[in-house]
Amino acid sequence: MKKILFRKASQLAKQAIIPKNMTSLYQDWKMAPGSEVDGFVFLTGFNGTGLDGVTSSEAATQINTAFDQVFSVLDEGAMDARHVIEVTSYHIGLRAHLETFKTIWTERMCEPYPAWTAIEVAGFASEGVVVELRVVAHR
Repeated sequence: MKKILFRKASQLAKQAIIPKNMTSLYQDWKMAPGSEVDGFVFLTGFNGTGLDGVTSSEAATQINTAFDQVFSVLDEGAMDARHVIEVTSYHIGLRAHLETFKTIWTERMCEPYPAWTAIEVAGFASEGVVVELRVVAHR
C-alpha cells in the first residue's frame, strides 16, 4: 500500500532567493525574485526592462535582458539552465520575433530542454516591453 503524506501549509518551508542587485524588488515591491518551496523555485516574471529601468527597442536585447535576470536568480540559488523545468514566455508581436527568441533560447537553455509555452499578450505594465518570462525550476 502506498502512503501519501500531507503537510499543512504552515509546515512548508518557503525561502526567498534575492540576488543583491534585486534587493529593491523585494523591499519596494514586496515580492521575491525567486521563491523556493520543497525544491521547486518559482521566479517572478522578468521582462525586457533592465534593473536600471532601461528598455531597449530591440527585441533581441529585451529577450537577453529577461534571460539575464532569470539566470541571476538561478545563480543566486546555486542553479542554472539544467534546473529549469518550465518556461512560459509572454510576447507582444510574437510572430515578429519568434525566430529571434528561438535562437536565443537555443543559446541559453540546455538539454534536457524544459517545457515551453509562448503566449501573445496585449500589453505589459512597462511601456515598450515585448517579452516577459515566467520560469519554474527544481533543485
